[in-house]
Amino acid sequence: MAFPQPQTGASLLLAFQLTSKVVLVVGSSRLAASRAFSALEAGSSVIVLTKDISTACEELRWRGSHGQLTLVDWDTLPSTSSRSEEERDLETLDAYISSTPGLCFVCVTDTALGSSEKRRTLDSAQKIYQLCRKRNILVNTTDIPELCDFTFTSVHRFDDDVGNGVKTGLQVGVTTNGKGCRLAGRLRREIVAKLPKEVGVAVEKVGRMRELAKEKEGHNEPPDDEDAGVEEINEDNIVSTPNRPVRARSAQSHRETDLESTRRRVKWVAQVSEYWPISKLAQLTDQEIQEILAGEPPTISSSGDPSLQHPLLLPVQSMGPPQTQGRILLVGSGPGHPSLLTQAAHVALTQLADLVLSDKLVPNEVLELIPKSTEVRIAKKFPGNADGAQAELMEAAVEAARKGLTVVRLKQGDPSIFGRAGEEILYFRQKEFNPVVIPGISSAFTGPTFAGIPLTQRGVAESFVVCTGVGRQGKEVKLPEYERGRTLVVLMGVARLGNVVDALTSGDDQNIKKAYPKHLPIAIIERASMPDQRTIYSTLENIVKAMENVGDQRPPGMMVIGWSVLALWGDGDVGVLGDGVADCRTSGDGGLWKQDEERIMKWLGEGVSWRVIEGLDVEWDEMF
Repeated sequence: MAFPQPQTGASLLLAFQLTSKVVLVVGSSRLAASRAFSALEAGSSVIVLTKDISTACEELRWRGSHGQLTLVDWDTLPSTSSRSEEERDLETLDAYISSTPGLCFVCVTDTALGSSEKRRTLDSAQKIYQLCRKRNILVNTTDIPELCDFTFTSVHRFDDDVGNGVKTGLQVGVTTNGKGCRLAGRLRREIVAKLPKEVGVAVEKVGRMRELAKEKEGHNEPPDDEDAGVEEINEDNIVSTPNRPVRARSAQSHRETDLESTRRRVKWVAQVSEYWPISKLAQLTDQEIQEILAGEPPTISSSGDPSLQHPLLLPVQSMGPPQTQGRILLVGSGPGHPSLLTQAAHVALTQLADLVLSDKLVPNEVLELIPKSTEVRIAKKFPGNADGAQAELMEAAVEAARKGLTVVRLKQGDPSIFGRAGEEILYFRQKEFNPVVIPGISSAFTGPTFAGIPLTQRGVAESFVVCTGVGRQGKEVKLPEYERGRTLVVLMGVARLGNVVDALTSGDDQNIKKAYPKHLPIAIIERASMPDQRTIYSTLENIVKAMENVGDQRPPGMMVIGWSVLALWGDGDVGVLGDGVADCRTSGDGGLWKQDEERIMKWLGEGVSWRVIEGLDVEWDEMF
């Protein structure tokens, strides 16, 4: 098995919680004040050790006088040595460190170039470093990288966007690993400038939601099946996708156990964190948070306000003026990138809509095209709650249309390709509305193209099939049998990747009639057409392990399975169905099997089990 080779030169970026810990800062310049402030914001106690406190910078003296930190004059520490000043300093420092419980970090700042302090010599800094190392205390020595166990990143901490100076839990840090500190500061500023100003508030709202999600609801019945084990309670677990299936909510919700309830709520928080725009998260009220976690049926309000009647929808903007006659538009938003919206879809969103009811998969870049005066609601169709949320979404559309509004039901991709368009059309007709369907470009067609995969290719793939990896109410679906000259596209199945691969390769008569060869190429395309698109190329035999090793998944994802996956790689391979293939409809021929394994080796490389490509084609990214 081949895994990525480590390339040294990076830092192990960690975030420390320093409550009840002590940080010792050696020096008293403005740099020392900066280190002290960082430690204070992390919740630690700070001691500043310096020669002659009266010469310390104004900030340190002010913080000391206000009890925020402790200023200690080195010369006042007890010493029994009559040796040189440097040796006495080292002796007193050793004694002070040993008598200071909870000391975890030492920052030596009086080695800084250009400091107004008397600069510490390299020999003195080395001795301090060695002393601390013997006591297992980590050291940062300014301007001397070889005497550093850790370094400081260029940090920005976000405020609450209200202007009262209250900081949130969100921090962004950038490091160049010593290659350019000034450049790190610039990069940090540019990154921060590109993030929504309310992103810190969004983090606080999600944090509040997570706390509430883990609170018990008082259900104490034991689990009634083995699937209700303890997992996914914390987002830091090894589970890498927010789309991992959870048990659908029981019609009798009071029978839900504590564990089932907590798992459901935490999974819904993960869904909200992954899909909803930052601006919508920042605007959440406590009532809306409770509604998200409860997932209760709609309560009809006497005011007739649709935003109050459907708690599984998130109202974020005010309702536009009513039209003389209400109507409903089913609109496809395409694969994700806003440049791939059809002109009709763009007109519907920017000129026609009074209310937009959006699926959670529609990216923020598309939602930002909608005028601020138009109300936008994000559906809470989460695992275990999709059917109930779908029904309430349709009811909300009818309620608004009856008030004379133009309602846009915005769906990812094309509404008619696994988008539930059919059931919505029939439902709206029953309510005396004949919806207009505006097609969208399906990710089933565009995703492979963005990943360099042709769905059909002469000499490789004569046809393709698009199917779903998720059946109704989470049941398994019947997958098509293997055909050498056919490409299989599986939507909405990455969260069940192991089950899909087992079904394809096992040849179980209940699922497929002809097993797929384990060496068959597969590509998983995540966030197709978006700047953070990622494609994992492998074989059916190794794709599950590949996904376990590439880190957190980036939904939505899709699978492309077949020989077309490697057809255009490098110099290309369009001879899969060529004259040398004895029987291109089977995979059992020994000679053909050997040829295919050679194809795989040429494509991935000898000893390589998968390949990962990040981002879009450079030219596409530059043009659009």
